[in-house]
Amino acid sequence: MQLPLITNIQKYSIHDGEGIRTTVFFKGCPLKCRWCHNPETQNYTNCPMFYAERCTGCASCINACPEKAISIKAGKAATDLQRCVSCGTCLDECANNAREICAKTYTVPELEKELLKDRMFYETSHGGVTLSGGEVLARDLTYVEELMRRLFARGVRVNIDTCGAVPFEAFARVLPYTHTFLYDIKILEESKHLRYTGSSNAGILDNLRKLSQKGANIWIRIPVIGGVNDTEEEISSIGVFLRENRIHASQVNLLPYHDTGSSKYQRLSWKYEGDDFYTPSDAQMNILKETIEAYVNYPVLIGG
Repeated sequence: MQLPLITNIQKYSIHDGEGIRTTVFFKGCPLKCRWCHNPETQNYTNCPMFYAERCTGCASCINACPEKAISIKAGKAATDLQRCVSCGTCLDECANNAREICAKTYTVPELEKELLKDRMFYETSHGGVTLSGGEVLARDLTYVEELMRRLFARGVRVNIDTCGAVPFEAFARVLPYTHTFLYDIKILEESKHLRYTGSSNAGILDNLRKLSQKGANIWIRIPVIGGVNDTEEEISSIGVFLRENRIHASQVNLLPYHDTGSSKYQRLSWKYEGDDFYTPSDAQMNILKETIEAYVNYPVLIGG
């Protein structure tokens, strides 16, 4: 069994399903959305993050690095990402905590133990655990299935937050243990989806049809990105798809774009490609809510 990389275990989350939840962010995603607010989860391998504002240029990390991947440039430490192997040796030498490795591994029993620490909160709030990413279903399914089977046996409700861009076999394997699928639909037009996410949406939409036919509990989540899909025409096209394909969902969540993750790109030494995106106004979000409500017979919420 291959241990997946996990970037964060976020406790007391209230936005990834019902009640109080613990959300686990797995590393690796088949999509490369330009607006991604968790870019550290995109790659399947580990990577360093650097907080330049904390660095004093003391050079302690240079001597610690076994790969000789660090140098001083303009008074700050700079890492050659081609040479860095994310071993983490430099972390202990940085007195200012300017360095971080994106992710770590847990065995299934280790992660189960960590998630069960908040079982009391799950039970009193009808919450549970949400497996997110990245894309959790793009990881080793033996690991994911075993984790979910254990949590299911303990009575913990597990949600899967998914972009849908995986073989349907992955959904079939976790379906018996999944309480709710939080299923993203970003853009309906395939060529536009390819332009903004780096992938076709044909398989994503087909998987949603199949999940619906299997009777899965589904929340449709639409990230509304100003300058990309924040028009009535775009949202109407999604509404038409949901109606014509008889997608049985419990609700639709319209999620306004935010740029809170943009600073992470600098820490990763990546270029953020979302400078032209913006957050739709409250008035526009309400218009889009009314737009999609005309096509579905389940609740439509802003946020969540």
